[in-house]
Amino acid sequence: MVSAAHSSPALSVAGVSKNYGARRVLDDVSFTVGAGERVALTGPSGSGKTTLLNCLGGVDRPDAGAITVRGTPVHTLDSVGLARLRRVQIGTIFQFFHLLPTLSAAENIELPLQLLAVPTAERAERVAAALARVGLTARAAALPGQLSGGEQQRVAIARALVHRPGLILADEPTGNLDSANGANILALLRELSDETGTALVLVTHSEEAAAICHRRIHLRDGRVVA
Repeated sequence: MVSAAHSSPALSVAGVSKNYGARRVLDDVSFTVGAGERVALTGPSGSGKTTLLNCLGGVDRPDAGAITVRGTPVHTLDSVGLARLRRVQIGTIFQFFHLLPTLSAAENIELPLQLLAVPTAERAERVAAALARVGLTARAAALPGQLSGGEQQRVAIARALVHRPGLILADEPTGNLDSANGANILALLRELSDETGTALVLVTHSEEAAAICHRRIHLRDGRVVA
């Protein structure tokens, strides 16, 4: 098991609060995630899980507290800095895949490398390796609409990892899949996290998904209760 007390945390959250109008959605949330550690964010609907994930990824800003990703204070960055941090240090996996429908599987995976201006030959090499690792070499030219749900999520995982981020944020990554495909995706996430040493924060209602994580952080009414 990876220790949360890793000397250089992939993620540090200290006293984070977030309000929407008069409603406090996050209330003094604090935790750290070590490099290579997998953490499940659990809790009932409305407990603040997705808002917290949005704050971690810089999509939303907390009203108080500090969030640090691989030593970079997310809460202090301007829009340009946030975009750069997301391109370099964060990979995101969504419930509904969010693949670009006019790009092939290979082109979707390549996109983060293009944004980082990775040289063409290296992009091709890394995309081929990513496709092979998720078992989709034969589907490289397929458009998302030609792929099954499980295949689309495997493309999304490859895209999230191809630029070698320090942190993966996953929002119900198996919520739109049947149980067999969901189990395959969870096994792949666990294996890839172990292989790459990438930290994973996983929002889930699924007991099976939470079970691949080293520990759980349970939210209720915006507070960490367990």
